[in-house]
Amino acid sequence: MPRRKSLLLASLFLLALVGAGATLWFVRELRAPVEHAHAAEYIVIPRGSSPRQIVAELTARGVLRRWWPTYIYLRATGTSARLKAGEYRFPSPISPLEVVRRLEEGEQRLNRFTVIEGWTRWDIADAMSRLPELRINAQEALALMDDVSLISDLDPMARNLEGYLYPDTYSFPPDVKPREMIAAMVRRFRQVWQERFAERARARNQTVREVVTIASLIETEAKLDEERPLVASVIYNRLRRNMPLGIDSTVVYASKLAGKWRGDGKVYQSDLDRASPYNTRRVVGLPPGPVASPSARSIEAALNPSETDYLYYVREPTRDDGAHNFYDNEADFLRGVQALRDWERRRDAQNR
Repeated sequence: MPRRKSLLLASLFLLALVGAGATLWFVRELRAPVEHAHAAEYIVIPRGSSPRQIVAELTARGVLRRWWPTYIYLRATGTSARLKAGEYRFPSPISPLEVVRRLEEGEQRLNRFTVIEGWTRWDIADAMSRLPELRINAQEALALMDDVSLISDLDPMARNLEGYLYPDTYSFPPDVKPREMIAAMVRRFRQVWQERFAERARARNQTVREVVTIASLIETEAKLDEERPLVASVIYNRLRRNMPLGIDSTVVYASKLAGKWRGDGKVYQSDLDRASPYNTRRVVGLPPGPVASPSARSIEAALNPSETDYLYYVREPTRDDGAHNFYDNEADFLRGVQALRDWERRRDAQNR
């Protein structure tokens, strides 16, 4: 009898050890990171997929090493009822428990769309038309940008959303509607404006429209951040002296409004001569509204211009970073223009 009892106790002890060992192995298996080759891909979990189908698919893709530990965990913990359909990207390595956490949180593929600083609404509409999932042409996108209800409280004079489609990189779900994309761009502008610039504009007694219009001019003229406040000072100085601003981007904008812009990057005499309130070569004062989407840096410069006597600027020919030389008198400005033209002639001669 003592021998049998000893054998029974030994057997129970062995089973306990086996059980403990199995439990430790099971826990390690769930926590062990798994390397796989599909980290850059989206894996679709369709609606109505069962837990068994989900873990089988992830095992087939190599995201899970074995299907059954994760399946047992899902069933034992009741987690299986909380798994969500979606389009997932699983980093490598990733543990089964991390996989389960992502499946609980849910994930949807996001498409990225970038609005470049200085883009016009025509540029944005053209970029939207090239997204096949939107199924919209450029003219239809432009028409949506005429919905000024999105900005009418900030700019009652707005006739379209030019200047208020904030330049940034956005992430949208695949089923996003064009109108929702445009609304997101305006929301981003409103957020940036309220957080950073609204108080400063009130202190300067400037309207949103005035600031954004000036910022859009700065955006199209200045390539270097340190020059933005200097360009702003030129704009304000010329406005105070009732001098035409003479900014080419407004000439281009006037031609686009007239449907006459040739799109080859060249400003023709017919563009310079066009009768338009946007043509600051002919009209004194600011154009009627923004001519591009300004960045926060240009809005900052519009609200904090440098204190200078500058009235002119010309591109510095010896640099290729967009730098300018600034002048407070016409004689020096004309010499700067001549220096630029001489440099351009020598460059063209060398390239022939």
